[in-house]
Amino acid sequence: MLKIYLARHGQDQDNAAGILNGHRNMPLTEIGFEQARTVATKIKDANLHFDAVYTSPLLRAKQTANTIVQSIGGPTPIPLENLIERNFGCMSGKPQNIITEVCSPDIITTNTIVYFLNPEGAETFPDLLARAEKLLLRITSQHTEGSILLVTHGDFGKMIYAQYYNLPWQDILTQFHFGNSELLLLSPDSPANQAHVFEIEQHNT
Repeated sequence: MLKIYLARHGQDQDNAAGILNGHRNMPLTEIGFEQARTVATKIKDANLHFDAVYTSPLLRAKQTANTIVQSIGGPTPIPLENLIERNFGCMSGKPQNIITEVCSPDIITTNTIVYFLNPEGAETFPDLLARAEKLLLRITSQHTEGSILLVTHGDFGKMIYAQYYNLPWQDILTQFHFGNSELLLLSPDSPANQAHVFEIEQHNT
């Protein structure tokens, strides 16, 4: 049986400033590094070990993956292009607080996030599901058992979860918050409603 652990990167400079990042390549803040160290400690305390670690090629994810591995040991993180965050299109680099004004009515609002659905140039959530399907097929063809860690991003991480459990993407957007450096478990013996392994204190505006 293969267990897939899914981590989101720690807080980066765009997160801290309330800026929509997408493919922007900002580094972690000191809080982000501390979040990565915190989840690494939780992983170590839970005696989890990974046979492979894959990371988004963006700096914030690579720094998170490297911080975790430096703390717990294990294989060197391998960059995987398909783990990159959603392309935010014309919203990349814009303040988060203008989403409702600019993208309404094509938005989904939760207690923590306003999701835009289809601004110009952006990947849609169905696009992300299709990318997640390709990613999971690649991962499961290379690994049939053991435990692996994928370090990725908020929007795309949720769509990996939705694709794995074959759940409607609209429901997943509102079901839970996938915060910085939090960890999910995708496994045949882990029900979808129990996927959160570790939650981490959040600091974003």
